[in-house]
Amino acid sequence: MDRNLFNVNLAEITIQYSNRVKASERQKIRCSQDAERILRAIFPSLEHREYFYMLCLNRSNQLLGYHQVSMGGISGTVTDIRIIFQTAIKANASAIIIAHNHPSGNTQPSDADFALTTKIREAGKIVDIVVLDHLIITAEQYLSLADENILA
Repeated sequence: MDRNLFNVNLAEITIQYSNRVKASERQKIRCSQDAERILRAIFPSLEHREYFYMLCLNRSNQLLGYHQVSMGGISGTVTDIRIIFQTAIKANASAIIIAHNHPSGNTQPSDADFALTTKIREAGKIVDIVVLDHLIITAEQYLSLADENILA
């Protein structure tokens, strides 16, 4: 059928992931300290506003890339789970590590942090993408929910 007969304007949806790092040069994440080191290098600030980032990993836990999921204010940021998994699927990730900072300097997870982590993990199960860890980072320290057996 000739599509020109309908004379309809349509928006094209494109999905793109651009990886310029050779597979042999990808950083491997073996523990929370590896993830923390990478995240500290990409967070624009740890003390002035809250950010939420994610790391996308392949089946060998090699870093495929990172993405800033959200940027908020001093006391919080809105994190959309759909954006997390859009990004992970675009990158063909097998696993993700999520992280956000607490400008207050307190690494203690809030009830909202626990609830969000649970929702993200449950969504990951549906699309077969494992949430390996959720890090809370401050200027001086960090907390790994996996290291604390909160993700178990």
